[in-house]
Amino acid sequence: MSDSFNTDFLGSEPAIRLLAFFGALVILIGWEALAPRRRLSQPRWRRWFANLGLALIDTALLRLAVPAAAVGLAAAAQAQGWGLFNQLAIPGWLAIGLSLVLLDLALYAQHLGTHAVPVLWRLHRVHHTDLDIDVTTGLRFHPAEILLSLLYKGAIVVALGAPPAAVLIFEVLLSSSSLFTHSNLRLPGGLERAIRRVWVTPDMHRVHHSVLRAETDSNYGTCLSLWDRLFRTYRAQPQAGHDGMTLGLERFRMPADQRLWRLVIQPLHREPPGGR
Repeated sequence: MSDSFNTDFLGSEPAIRLLAFFGALVILIGWEALAPRRRLSQPRWRRWFANLGLALIDTALLRLAVPAAAVGLAAAAQAQGWGLFNQLAIPGWLAIGLSLVLLDLALYAQHLGTHAVPVLWRLHRVHHTDLDIDVTTGLRFHPAEILLSLLYKGAIVVALGAPPAAVLIFEVLLSSSSLFTHSNLRLPGGLERAIRRVWVTPDMHRVHHSVLRAETDSNYGTCLSLWDRLFRTYRAQPQAGHDGMTLGLERFRMPADQRLWRLVIQPLHREPPGGR
């Protein structure tokens, strides 16, 4: 692959990701308005201010702390011959396909870890303390979790020797899927069941945001629904049904807990005896 191609590719990468992100965001906000799945219980403006505020902090932090995005790391690994797929004589299309599947598996494992490891859970629970769920919940992550996630993903990208094109495709799928799976939209029953055979749907992921611990600790998949089925963490429906289920956690349910600055300092609060 020529140096000029790599330069053009890397130069276009931020624009491609930004266009895909805002395109998905606008479409899903409109879709939620036309076909909402649940009635929201909290004022939208308050939640959006906190969720979008966290997203802005996350973006600023990553710009300052980690200048090289995952696609840039993939290009560097390719140039140096680092990683599994840069050592194997396999077709480019196969390396791209395997990279997409393995990156999604790695994020499934990461998500499982954020629930199992106490210090990681204290960061990740910021995401789970949203008392409603809509497209902006897909942006509600603590800055420290975002930073650790990027470092983890970068290490996986280099270890795999994932092609830059595969990483770009995955980044677009990841951001779009996070918005889609958290969106408050109603899909026709038959279509929803067909999609979730392959891809995580909003109804499938909403179970993961239930206040019930057994439901919170299920449906960890990011894009493919395969991993939850394969590793027996799949739960088809919430116990109380989608209209009757309570979202969030038992803690941090007061209006003050949902303020932006309280979300930033929330990981400093220890778990009570007996866990969450």
